[in-house]
Amino acid sequence: MIVLKYFERSDFDQLTQWIQNDELLMNWAGSLFNYPLTEESLKWYIEDVNEIDSSDAFVYKAVDTNNGNTIGHISLGSISRKNKSGRISRVLVGDANSRGKGCCRDIVTAALKIGFEDLKLHRISLGVYDFNTAAIRCYQKAGFSIEGTTRDVLLFKGKWWSLVEMSILENEWINQSKKL
Repeated sequence: MIVLKYFERSDFDQLTQWIQNDELLMNWAGSLFNYPLTEESLKWYIEDVNEIDSSDAFVYKAVDTNNGNTIGHISLGSISRKNKSGRISRVLVGDANSRGKGCCRDIVTAALKIGFEDLKLHRISLGVYDFNTAAIRCYQKAGFSIEGTTRDVLLFKGKWWSLVEMSILENEWINQSKKL
């Protein structure tokens, strides 16, 4: 089982070890960070986050309860309390031994639970680069629907990357969670 715990400064080293090249960094965070990740570049990332009543962003590490190991990372941000919406980003199954075992879906499902049940959101969206077909399948299994593609949104090493936009609504989450 996967539980989400707040990502803290003590987790910086683990994340920087997982992000071993600029392409992985770009796939994980877009142009938000520069390679290599450093403690300095991550400090601002956790400022003013994880306050359930006031933050507009929540940053988590994913912990495997079977062994206590941190296996991944996820963020739930762009929280609009007025519009009851949020956006999942920076999803990563960093532990190579945990990939291909449904951990991504478990991490995303845990974030959706927080978003819909704790934050009382109505809509949660995300964007994923179109070549990341494993992630797209993961998000679909978690209940997300594809809304469309923003073409050529990011230029990386002379190649354009397009972003698939996906979302899940509160009633879809309720129906999906009954199946889990």
